[in-house]
Amino acid sequence: MNTDYLSLEGKVAIVTGGSRGIGKAIALTLADAGADVVVSSRKLADLELVAEEIRGLGKRSLAVAAHVRESEDIRNLVEKAKKEFGRIDILVNNAATNPAMGPLVDMDEKMYDQIMNTNLKGYTLLSQLAAKQMISQGGGSIVNIASVLGVTPDKGLGLYCISKAGIIMLTKAMAKELGEFNIRVNAIAPGVIQTSFSQALWTNEVLMKEEMKNTPLKRIAQPEEVGRTALYLASNASAYVTGQTIIMDGGGSI
Repeated sequence: MNTDYLSLEGKVAIVTGGSRGIGKAIALTLADAGADVVVSSRKLADLELVAEEIRGLGKRSLAVAAHVRESEDIRNLVEKAKKEFGRIDILVNNAATNPAMGPLVDMDEKMYDQIMNTNLKGYTLLSQLAAKQMISQGGGSIVNIASVLGVTPDKGLGLYCISKAGIIMLTKAMAKELGEFNIRVNAIAPGVIQTSFSQALWTNEVLMKEEMKNTPLKRIAQPEEVGRTALYLASNASAYVTGQTIIMDGGGSI
């Protein structure tokens, strides 16, 4: 079976939040498909370990410490990627935060800014810079990691849900604007994925028992499964797909 349409040979990808969980799984999956990968998060030491794994797959990798809430860090990330590899073909916006739980009416302005600046503003600014490079190259693919909570909100996670809903609209808006430049923009909206980020959820037996009642596949997903979906959206396998959000929740939102 010919699977050349999944090949990323000769492509360069940036993956934010790439030191662990979903981001790490995506970075390794893209590298396994042939891409050279720039991995970014706040802690360089953790990133270097992932970069070494990528090099072990025979691909080049660059680790860049950056906080997506800081515009200067974002600019530095893009400039270092361009200097090292000369191009950017794929951007995976994955870095996110959710430092607070509770009713929306109790959330203060500081918490609002922290969540929105990381989860939505960071995605927007990085996409702008990467898109400009992609336009000069003749095309590219942007993959945004949203959440099923951006489609159907949950109590106690209001600000996070709002930020993820914003990412879904960002995906549509940029897809409409960038299509003429052969740049595709899509999103993945995962449900509960077994990562350290969501550990408070999947280790809660009562919560998971209730969750499984409404999940046809009767399990939660692994980060590698999100990685394979990101590969689909980053590759020519999805060459005629843009502005879409793939919900990965085992059917729970049906």
